[in-house]
Amino acid sequence: QVQVAESGGRLVQTGGSLNLSCIVSGLTFDDVAMAWFRQAPGKEREGVSAIGSDGSTAYADSVKDRFTISQDNAKSTLYLHMNNLKPEDTAMYYCVAPGPRMTAIQALHAMPTAIPVARWGQGTQVTVSS
Repeated sequence: QVQVAESGGRLVQTGGSLNLSCIVSGLTFDDVAMAWFRQAPGKEREGVSAIGSDGSTAYADSVKDRFTISQDNAKSTLYLHMNNLKPEDTAMYYCVAPGPRMTAIQALHAMPTAIPVARWGQGTQVTVSS
């Protein structure tokens, strides 16, 4: 059974930085793609960044050149380093394994509703003040 636990979200000012972490159990990174999604109030959950099972990375246009995704296989931990944060980055951030043997692009654009509910964690809240 796959379990994820996100952490690192907090209130930060515009232009600030944050590092999100996600500890993963029940799978090995070698076999699956991993992704960060976010959901703002009143909006649909959207892909932010992903690492494919082939090692590729992908980013949503809105975060490109500001966010960096990485993973530590030894620690079974996924990271999202966020720079130059903007108020529109305010959201609940989730990490998830969308599926096996996906490229980063496929994982980034995976339909959230197609991913089993049990794979999602509780999320971590990021709030960017203006």
